[in-house]
Amino acid sequence: MASTADLIRTAVERFQEEVPALGKLKLVFGLELKAKHDIQLYRVEVPGMKITKDLAQDERVLVEIDRPVFNQLAEKGTIRSYRKAVETGHIKASGDSNVLKLIAQVVERQEERAKLRKVH
Repeated sequence: MASTADLIRTAVERFQEEVPALGKLKLVFGLELKAKHDIQLYRVEVPGMKITKDLAQDERVLVEIDRPVFNQLAEKGTIRSYRKAVETGHIKASGDSNVLKLIAQVVERQEERAKLRKVH
């Protein structure tokens, strides 16, 4: 089984592959992984992918996700599966509303591009 930092790296890299426009976004975000009786906090800085197990004091966004859902998304997640997890409340993001709006817009545009490619 991969370490949590490796899973975080895999999840971020896979997401950036599907939404390349986010690859250059400079962002520090906190990741809160919730298990039954445990909460793990990580600080993730992109680009360059710096991951530390720590409370992020300089985060712009906090992402909360249940550990089992995170494990599944990290290994096999797609934009569609991330969107569904957000819509169903399995992923919650809070923080700078401008950053959250920007990410949502970029993801929506990427989904629209993907739909157009499938049609052609």
